[in-house]
Amino acid sequence: MNKIILLVALIASTYTTFAQNANTAKHTDGIQWISLQEAYNRTQKEPRKTIVDVYTQWCGWCKVMDRQTYTNPEVIEYLNKNFYMVKLDAETHEEISVGGQKYTFDAQHNANQAAVLLLQGKMSYPTTVFLDAQYNMIQPLPGYLDAKTFHQVITFFGGDNFKKETFDQYKEGTYKESFRATKL
Repeated sequence: MNKIILLVALIASTYTTFAQNANTAKHTDGIQWISLQEAYNRTQKEPRKTIVDVYTQWCGWCKVMDRQTYTNPEVIEYLNKNFYMVKLDAETHEEISVGGQKYTFDAQHNANQAAVLLLQGKMSYPTTVFLDAQYNMIQPLPGYLDAKTFHQVITFFGGDNFKKETFDQYKEGTYKESFRATKL
C-alpha cells in the first residue's frame, strides 16, 4: 500500500514539474523569427499580418529593444500568436527575394533595397514595419519602444483597432479595458 501511495506521489510530482516546465517554455522560447521571404510564403497560405524589425549591427537602441522588449513574455506570446515576425538587417549585402522580386544592396542608401522600400527611404534604426495580411504597408514606426508601449502598439495594429480609432483613443479606452491584467 505504501508503495502505491509513493508511486502516485512520484507520478503527480513528475506531472506537476512537466506542466510547469511546459508553461515556462511557452514564454521563454522567444519570438519565432523568420525571413522576409518565408513570411511572404506563409502569408500566401495562412494570411496574417507581418512585423519587420529593421535593424543594423551597430545600432545600440536595436540591441536594447532585443534585450528588453522582444524578451517580454506578454509581447512574445502576442507576437507569436498574431504576426509573422521578421528581423531584417538593413545593411545586408545578401540578395533578398520576396514573391519573385529581388532586392540587392543599394550603395547610395548603404542599405538593402528591401530596407529602403520598407522604411520609405527614411533610414532610421530601429524601425518596426507593420504589413497587412496581403503584404501591403500599414505603417513604419521608427525608434526604440519599451515593452509596455510596444505591447500597446502591436495590439493596436494586431486587433485592427487602427481602422476605427486613433492610437491615443485606443490607449485610453480599448487597451485599458482589454489588457487590464497585463503586467507590463
